[in-house]
Amino acid sequence: MVKTIKMPPGILGISILFMVIGMIVQFRLKSKFSEYGKVPTSSRLSGKEIAEKMLKDNGIYDVQVISVPGFLSDHYDPAKKTVNLSPDVHDGRNVSAAAIAAHECGHAVQHATSYSMLSLRSALVPVTQVSTNLSQWVILAGLGIFGFGGGSQTILLIGILLFAVSTLFTLITLPVEFDASSRALKWLEHSNMTTTTEHDQAKDALKWAALTYVIAALSSVAMLLYYIMIYSNRNRN
Repeated sequence: MVKTIKMPPGILGISILFMVIGMIVQFRLKSKFSEYGKVPTSSRLSGKEIAEKMLKDNGIYDVQVISVPGFLSDHYDPAKKTVNLSPDVHDGRNVSAAAIAAHECGHAVQHATSYSMLSLRSALVPVTQVSTNLSQWVILAGLGIFGFGGGSQTILLIGILLFAVSTLFTLITLPVEFDASSRALKWLEHSNMTTTTEHDQAKDALKWAALTYVIAALSSVAMLLYYIMIYSNRNRN
């Protein structure tokens, strides 16, 4: 018979709270980008052109700006050295496109200048991929969900350590994302790519994008504390 694992009500409530907050932030993010996507920039440059100019202004000539399918699928690939922009951003000539394109170029600048937190995050990617795929299954095995009696404290601890790596990755991601946005906004202002009003709108859009990473990090920390609580309670029992 599989033993039922009861989640502490307080931690369950926190998990649900973060899930709801995450959904609200995602909704606001999409709403903001839709709103500012209707505001043309005074420069009239497309997201691709914005990105190429920011790279050039920072002395970066070995990074390619390309279009990739999807909505808000924009990202910088340090391995291939490509700034990948979704169609709406790649071809858009609006505040949202300018903000996202500049933000992703911020990561390219981080890479070119060997920004320490980006280097650390990149180094953690392989182990994080493994830990993310295995941690939940190892934790469930440790809890005895698969019918292994009462589970194993050793297996549970291994699962918690694997999950901690994923949590660490989400925390390291925060300064990386904040710094990329800061670089983007400074460049947009100093290069006169945006007016004061457009700059404020770009800052607002990137703020909501950053909040998605904050919620993800806090949610991961909450779950890690939940697993540690179970481990500690089992040790006492």
